[in-house]
Amino acid sequence: MNILVAIIAIVAIVLLITGGVSSSLSFLIWVGVVLLVIALIVFLLRFITGRKV
Repeated sequence: MNILVAIIAIVAIVLLITGGVSSSLSFLIWVGVVLLVIALIVFLLRFITGRKV
């Protein structure tokens, strides 16, 4: 699960950069933001509860 969170975070950052560089692909910014928020929520749940989610 830890690897999955890292992959989601990396994909989110790549989509944010790609969406920022190309104005025609601005929807990628929103996809990146959503993926980053999901990765952050999963990380915080794991950190706060101390168990694997």
